[in-house]
Amino acid sequence: MDLSSLLRPAAVRAVANVASKKRLFQDLADIAAQAYGLDAAIIVDALQERESLGPTGVGHGVALPHARLHGLDHVVGVFMRLEKPLDFDAVDRQPVDLVFGLLAPKSSGVDHLKALALVSRTMRNEDTCKKLRSNTDPAALHGVLTTTQGLAA
Repeated sequence: MDLSSLLRPAAVRAVANVASKKRLFQDLADIAAQAYGLDAAIIVDALQERESLGPTGVGHGVALPHARLHGLDHVVGVFMRLEKPLDFDAVDRQPVDLVFGLLAPKSSGVDHLKALALVSRTMRNEDTCKKLRSNTDPAALHGVLTTTQGLAA
């Protein structure tokens, strides 16, 4: 499994401003709906339900919201780079500006966990995050994510 199999170029965006976590989930859902043909309302509900179990802000400005959905046959990703960091109740209490959302089939089991581990390793890499923060072009962001993941292992 690699990020290029999880993340379509159409599912990567740079966003100037997001006012709240709820709005962020709506934007993630809208991008996923466009890129993968999924139902945005179902995604928002699933992300909010998962977030109610505990915040997915993992620290250092990174959030990894994720959820399981019916009707999905493989794990997919959505990435957003926020120009203005958002308070996300992260573990280190720092605002978030890099958001990698994962959506997995309800029955995905280990595939969901493998994808989450891969994304987590990638997003813990300081050089990768630095490159993501210095780019606003979605194609460049996708390229950074899909070509530098080997550095994160």
